This record gives sequence, C-alpha cells and structure tokens, in this order.
Amino acid sequence: MSDASVLNESLQDPAARAPVPMPLQTAPIPANTLSKVLLGLLAAAAVLALVAVLVLWQKVSGMQEQLARQSADSLAQSMEARTLARQAQETVRDTAARLALNETRVAEVALQRSQLEELMQSLSRSRDENLVVDIEAAVRLALQQAEVTGNVQPLLAALKAGDLRIARAAQPRLAPLQRSMQRDAERLRASASADSGETLRKLDDLVRMVDELPPLNAVATRGAGLNPWQAEPVPADAPWWQRALLMVRNEARSLLRVGRIDRPEAVLLSPDQTFFLRENLKLQLLNARLALLSRQFDTTRNELAAVSTSLNRYFDPASRRVQAAATLLQQLQAQMKTSETPRIDDTLAALTTAAAGR
Repeated sequence: MSDASVLNESLQDPAARAPVPMPLQTAPIPANTLSKVLLGLLAAAAVLALVAVLVLWQKVSGMQEQLARQSADSLAQSMEARTLARQAQETVRDTAARLALNETRVAEVALQRSQLEELMQSLSRSRDENLVVDIEAAVRLALQQAEVTGNVQPLLAALKAGDLRIARAAQPRLAPLQRSMQRDAERLRASASADSGETLRKLDDLVRMVDELPPLNAVATRGAGLNPWQAEPVPADAPWWQRALLMVRNEARSLLRVGRIDRPEAVLLSPDQTFFLRENLKLQLLNARLALLSRQFDTTRNELAAVSTSLNRYFDPASRRVQAAATLLQQLQAQMKTSETPRIDDTLAALTTAAAGR
C-alpha cells in the first residue's frame, strides 16, 4: 500500500486512530507529500487563474466589440456630421450669396426710391412754385383793378379762386398762404359793405341842390316869419287913405334897405356871377365824383373842402336848404376820411414767403 492511500485512509477514518494513546506522537511529513500538496494548490490556483483569465477575456472581448460598435457609430456620426457641416457650409455660402444679391438689389431699390422721391419733390416744388406764381399774378392784377375802379369784387374773386386752387393742391406748405387769403377776403367783404354807391348818390343830390340854394345877397323868407323888408299886403276893405299910405310905405321899403355886411364879396355878386358860382360848384362836385370813381381820395377831399368853403361864403347859412346841403357835405367828408384803398398785405407777405420756399 502506498503512502497516499494510507494518508487518505487516515483522513477518512478518524475513529481508527482513536485507540492511539495519549500523548499523541506527531510524525514528520515526508517531502513528497508536501510537494504534492503544493502542486495541487498550484494546479488549483492555475485553474482558478485560467478561469479568471477566460472570464476576463470574455469581458475584454465584449468591451472590444462594444468599443468597435461605438467606434463605428462614432465614425458614422462623424461622417454624417461632416456631410451636414459640408451641406451647412454650402447653405451658408448660398445664403451669403443670396444675401449679398438681396443687399445689392435693396441698395438699387433704395437708390431708385431716393431718386423717385427727389423727382417727385422736384415736380411738387415746381408745381407749387407755378401755382404760387399764378396766384400772385392774378391777385396783383385784381388789386390794380380794385385800386383803379374802386370795386373790390375782382379782388375778392381772385382771392377765392386762389383759395380753391390751394385746397385742390392739398399742400401743407401752402396752408399759411390759404389762411392769409381767407383773412384778407373777410376783411374786404367787411369793408365792401360800406358801398360807394351811397356816396355817389349824395354827390348827385348835392349837384341837384345847387340850383336851389339861396345866395347871401337874395331877399328871401327866413324860417316861419316874414322878411322885415317884404311889402305888407294891402287890405281890400281899408279906406283909400290907408291903402295909399301902405303903398307909399311899401315903395319906400323897396327902395331902401339897411343891414350889416360881413362879407362884401358875397353881397356884391351880380346875377351873372351867381350863375357862374353855381356852375363852378357843380363842376367841383362832378370832379369830386370822378375822383371818387378813380379812387383818388385826396382829390375828392380837396374838392369837397373847396365846395364847403364856397357854400359857407356865398350862400345864406340861415336857409334850410343851405343847412341841408352843409349837413350832406359834412357826411361826405366824414365818409372820405374813413375810405381807403383796399389792402391785402397778409396775402402779399404770404405769397413772398411761399415763393421763397420757406
């Protein structure tokens, strides 16, 4: 029997050793047995190492496969990313080219728009300037007509026509001119209400009244009483001696008059001179009428002043007709003081400003 079987039997049957007496005697282990044990341990360790290596190899293989797959995926993704990047670059290039083209077109459109705006402004300015020139010419011509004829209706018509033309043009730059024309038109309408027809009618009345004005050297009835130098009526039923006395008295009064002479030139007028005096007054009144129609107010005032001087010097101031004529003459002189040539200073100033382009 070998040593190994003995060892196995001793290990498997511990009861067989029970009869060994105490104290147990430990025998030395042989060298072969020890080497076998070591070899067994090494073999077990080698097996375990081999198993561990196999397991690790499997894990490493799995990791390699996973890394290979990830690497392939990464490569595919990188290729896709490169493709996308290339496409993106191409898209960016196309976009940049289109953007540059659009910018060029926008710049061209902006340039064309600015040119069109300048052209439109130029046309608008030229149209406004032509409109202002036409309105100014019409207004100045109407103003001259109003100054010559004294009729403000042509001037009102010119202002109204200019207002309508500005309203149709619809230009805010001409709004101040339109307001100035409206203000001047309203002022002219207010001044035209005091028509010169009434003044002309009064002058015509004065011309007709000249022939009926009693001169200062005429013997006439004054007021409601009788002239003290007038002959007394002879009653029919009076006795003959009374009638004769009254007749002598009347004849004596007709031959002799006593009175105070303040202005000898008026009293010493002959009938022919009185006739020419009346005609001269008529001519002065007609000159005043013509000057009024010609809008020469200074000449009209001078003629009326000359008529007033002659009226006060040569005609009887106590007569009602002379007093009525003097009153009418004073009214005419008062009207001449308030009369003036129509003025449209606001419109002319606005026209000058609009023509200057401000």
